[in-house]
Formats: sequence, structure tokens, C-alpha cells
Amino acid sequence: MSDNDDFYKKFSSDSSKSGGFKYNVFVPFISGVFGTILVIGLSFGIPNIRKSLTSYKSDNDTVSGSNQSSNTGVVDLVSLNNYSDTAVYAASKVLPSIVGIKVEYTVTSNFMQGLSQTAQAEGSGIIISNDGYILTNNHIINSSDSSIYYEVSEAAKVYVYLYNDETPYEAKIIGKDKETDLAVIKIDKNDLTAAELGNSDSIKIGEFSMAIGNPLGMGTSVTSGIISAVNRSVTSEDGTTYNLIQTDSAINSGNSGGALINAEGKVIGINTLKLSGTGIEGMGFAIPINDTIDIYNQLIEKGKVLRPYIGIGGRNLDEVTAKRYNLPAGIYIQEINSNSPASSSDLKQGDIITKINGKDVKTMDELNDIKNNKNIGDEITLDIYRNGETKQVKITLGEKP
Repeated sequence: MSDNDDFYKKFSSDSSKSGGFKYNVFVPFISGVFGTILVIGLSFGIPNIRKSLTSYKSDNDTVSGSNQSSNTGVVDLVSLNNYSDTAVYAASKVLPSIVGIKVEYTVTSNFMQGLSQTAQAEGSGIIISNDGYILTNNHIINSSDSSIYYEVSEAAKVYVYLYNDETPYEAKIIGKDKETDLAVIKIDKNDLTAAELGNSDSIKIGEFSMAIGNPLGMGTSVTSGIISAVNRSVTSEDGTTYNLIQTDSAINSGNSGGALINAEGKVIGINTLKLSGTGIEGMGFAIPINDTIDIYNQLIEKGKVLRPYIGIGGRNLDEVTAKRYNLPAGIYIQEINSNSPASSSDLKQGDIITKINGKDVKTMDELNDIKNNKNIGDEITLDIYRNGETKQVKITLGEKP
């Protein structure tokens, strides 16, 4: 029996998977109700949100009141006209480009044969072209789900509601991508107002932000705040890691797929997640708009996102654990997918990947970052450790199914 196999038995029994945010992260999603008991879907809930507003004055502002700032409680009054005008301008510019989305799907009971009901979910979207293409979140239109109690169908119908228009426009799903939580839908209508996109790479912590969407299915509304953080790494409950913008602009159920905008009324992010729980306030997250451009272009052109593919399942083997078993740190291969590039190579279950194209890798994230910068058809070289020896394995990247 090899050293790698001995490690596998011990490592598999000792290790446990991380649960991400567990119950603290919810996608903003309003669910349908099955009868009077069963509620289907995911929701942020409606936590209290605290806004941080920065007041300032310019040479043209009028300041009135007493100059005293002692313990009398009398302070200078500062005009908020500039702040208010900024918010009004930004909102009025982008509002015509924000839509409400309603999804219909079927919920079927697993206990009462033949009993089913049509349920609904609601979210938001952003018009990205004047001929009807709309960017939104995958989790809004990809409603398929199941449990021991019920089965939820794929979206049966998707409707779009334009700003100041109560007409439901039936939409076609053009493409969806679970990995980035993005999707594109389209309605048969021209002369729409496409949103102007900003540069999410240039945003700064503390700058003005506004979230616009369809919270609680009530129609278009806006909330304002600031950018709390950039390049925030967030792991959802299913283990997917996103690189997101953090904001304290209030994001509620139904805001998913809506816009996070800057003071110029330009879209800098797609609202997608919120951290919710006891003692947590004002922590919403948006996908940077720059990260969506290549994705939605591929969804429009191909209906899916093309990604290079190796075809392995692995566990990170850190320095401490590796030293305990007298193994190198790297990625322990737990499984090799059938009909994959890995299955056609000399890789074996139990191998430990230590390098890719000569660069040290110790985590699956590091391996995927390098792989995702390659093209389908490119050849990569993996350094692997097996039974006390190091060898190289060449693999031609395939297309991820």
C-alpha cells in the first residue's frame, strides 16, 4: 500500500468540509408558497439595515444656526443639497434601465401524488442593450430544486416588468451560468434604455453607492450608502467562492440581479448576496460589473460559458497535514472524472499535484486560477508526487461540460 493511500484513509476520516456561510448567507429571492405550509425558495429576510451618509458642504452651501458645539447640543447645520442632488441624478439616470422579473415554476409534493401548484419568485435585472437583452442572476431564473418533501421544476415562464410599465413581457432565457451566478434573458421589444456601465476596477472604499431593484416584489426602489470594501472573497453555502464588492446600501429580497451604481449613475455591480444574522447589519455584496462583461457576451453568443477543464476532484493538503504524513503540500486527487482530459492522462487517484507549468500550487483555487487563464486545447504540465517519487504528467485541456 502506498504512502498516498495510507494518507487517504486517515485524511478522509479526519477531515470535514467547510460549510461556507452556513445559514448566514442567503440569496435575495422571494419564494412561492405550496398550500399554507410549504415555502419554497431562498430569501435574505428583511434585516435592519443601517445607512452611513456623509454630509459635506461646498463654497456655495448655506450654513445657518449657532456656531456653538459645546454640550448645549447646538451644532452647525450643514446643507445636504449636494448629496441629495447626486442621489436624484444617479437614480433618475438608471431607473429606466432596471426591470422587475417574475418567474413561474411548478412545485410538486412528494407525499401527495398528483398534487402540484404554480409558485412564483421575483427578482431584478438590468437592460444591457436597447433590443431587449437583460442581465440578471442565475439563481433568479434557475429555480430547479428538490428535497424529500417537494420537487421544484425549471422556470416555466419568465416575465419582465419595465420601469413605469405594468405590462408583463414574457422573456426567453438566453443563457445561464451557475459558476458566476449570472444569466441573460431577452424580451421582444426595441428602443429600450440600456444602462451605462462604469469601471468597477476603479471604485474606492467610502465612495457613494446606490442599490436599485425590485425588493419584495414592490416595484423599483432605491437605497443609498457607500462602498464598504472591494475584492471581498465570499464563499456561498454550496462552496462557490466569489470576488465581490461590499456595500452598506440596503439590499433586500428581490434585489438580486439589480444594479449597484456610482454617483454618476453608472452600473458598477450586480447585487447578488447579503450577509444576514444576529448582530449583522449592512453587509450586501455585488458582482463587479467588469467581471460580467465577458460572461454575458458568451451567454448571448453561445448560450453558455466556455471554460477549460481538467476533470479532477481534489482536497487541499496543507503544510501541517502534509508534514504529519511525510508528504509534500499540494492537491490530493480524490477522484478523476470519467471521459475527462484527466482520465485520458497518466493521473491516478491518490496522486498529489505540487506544480502546474512549473509554478507551485497548494490549493484547488490556485490550480483553477492558472487553468482558467488558459484556453481550451492548451497543454499543461502537472508535477505530481506518487509513492515517494515525483513525475510530470501532460494534459490537454478540454471543454468543461
